[in-house]
Amino acid sequence: MSNQVPIAEGLFTWPSAKPALLASRCRKCGIAAFPVASSCMACSGQDVEIEELPSRGTLWTWTVQQFMPKNPYRSDETPETFIPYGVGYLELPGGVRVEGRLTENDPQKLQIGMKMDVVFEPYRTEDNGDEVINFFFRPVQ
Repeated sequence: MSNQVPIAEGLFTWPSAKPALLASRCRKCGIAAFPVASSCMACSGQDVEIEELPSRGTLWTWTVQQFMPKNPYRSDETPETFIPYGVGYLELPGGVRVEGRLTENDPQKLQIGMKMDVVFEPYRTEDNGDEVINFFFRPVQ
């Protein structure tokens, strides 16, 4: 049985029955940042708290990545198996925009302003068999 591991520590709650992206919010000015930062990007305050972000937001902007990224990009894809994928910014309640990969890559099915859910799915398999979990944005059904 494979072990599921997050793509990076501290990006989201894991393991969790209901994973959530993690942000830091400045207690002085209220600005949120993703990923978590130890200080505020707006006022340089050092008093930040970590919070779970909502799991639904609005697609703020997007594009379709038509070519395989250069190293150190790591996936199970090869130049022969690469499939273009959507990338976008999701605006979440609470004033934070998060960049991530979309589960949809058909431009006819993507629209600025559409509702999307944050989902957590396998991204790649490591040589040791560990299944790497990442976050994605999926259009609300």
